[in-house]
Amino acid sequence: QVQLVESGGGSVQPGGSLTLSCEYSGSIDTYWMAWFRQAPGKEREWVAHIMSTGSTYYSDSVKGRFTISRDSARTIVYLQMDSLKPDDSAMYFCAAAQRVGYYPVPPSEVAYWGQGTLVTVSS
Repeated sequence: QVQLVESGGGSVQPGGSLTLSCEYSGSIDTYWMAWFRQAPGKEREWVAHIMSTGSTYYSDSVKGRFTISRDSARTIVYLQMDSLKPDDSAMYFCAAAQRVGYYPVPPSEVAYWGQGTLVTVSS
């Protein structure tokens, strides 16, 4: 049984930074760890993922501003978000996704979801 628990969301002004954390447990070696987000009225979208090799991939909308990483014990995945924009406001979800071999990873390929953490970027 895989469990994912996010934390770190909150409110921040445009240009600010936040770091999201996802503590996970269970057998996740066969999955990519990923972050998705969903804004009100919009579909859930892939943001970034990290492979077991440490390779990372990002959506064009966050590339250069967000950084996904994992702790050495491989039990926490982080999403460092810098230069935040109002368009980044959304519920952010940690996910264990099937290794589909391509990106963006569709939400349909996610095996496990966290409960989500809300990020609001507003002046």
